[in-house]
Amino acid sequence: MNSLNISNLQKTYANGVKALDNVNLQISTGMFGLLGPNGAGKSSLMRTLATLQEPDQGAVKLNEIDILKQPEELRKVLGYLPQEFGVYPRITAEQLLDHIAVLKGISNKKERKELVAYLLNKVNLYDKRKLSVKSFSGGMKQRVGIAQAIIGNPKLVIVDEPTAGLDPGERNRFHNLLADIAENSIVILSTHIVDDVHELCSNMAVMNFGKILFNGTPNEAIDMLNGQIWEKTISRHEIDDYEKNFEVISKKMVAGQTLIHVVSNTQPELGFENIKPNLEDVFFSQINSESKELV
Repeated sequence: MNSLNISNLQKTYANGVKALDNVNLQISTGMFGLLGPNGAGKSSLMRTLATLQEPDQGAVKLNEIDILKQPEELRKVLGYLPQEFGVYPRITAEQLLDHIAVLKGISNKKERKELVAYLLNKVNLYDKRKLSVKSFSGGMKQRVGIAQAIIGNPKLVIVDEPTAGLDPGERNRFHNLLADIAENSIVILSTHIVDDVHELCSNMAVMNFGKILFNGTPNEAIDMLNGQIWEKTISRHEIDDYEKNFEVISKKMVAGQTLIHVVSNTQPELGFENIKPNLEDVFFSQINSESKELV
């Protein structure tokens, strides 16, 4: 069982933005979802864990490795798929993985060849191994990205916004890949897509403005809102009034009208129906609450 301990991480950029505000997390083997809107500090945390930037203060340990003091040791057991996975435009998938395997210290040519074939099969790209990565779809590039991330059986795998822009089929294939990897590694899935966390992660955190707002299981998060989520369909011109009078956490269009969700311990007014909360309600209620505190 692997263990990642993050203690009191803080990072403020030169422009005054506090990207990490006293972040504390304990994560073990399996899939961990880090959920937050764009600009929440997720990528800053991922970059810190991947030793691409240093925090102003705090400590991080993966098993016995002090990540901040032993970055080279961490990189030996790290798999990282950043939000933008760049590829060499004129190289094949087979050549790309072989090159990265060399960079990761696998010097034996026969061993590399077997490993690359195994990885391409695992991500269902073996038949495309001779094609230029430049010609791949977004989902195929992401699969190459996860293949390179798992070279060397890493203990920690970080994937940053991995399913943004993927079609449903590619997204499902990618989810299955991540679930396989999480059986033996810590996989941190950083995303703003609530469904990714709900479908994949046994543990999660909600982050905004550099702070951890919630840390626990998806079911624990949902249970916090039991009996407090109310739903009503209204017309568009009523939105401003409802937002002034109630704690509206989300609104979306359904059949040409606006469906709103409100947080309240009692029925806000006639016409509201009490519904079972979901993880999206948790996400919006946490983000909404934190935003109001900063106003």
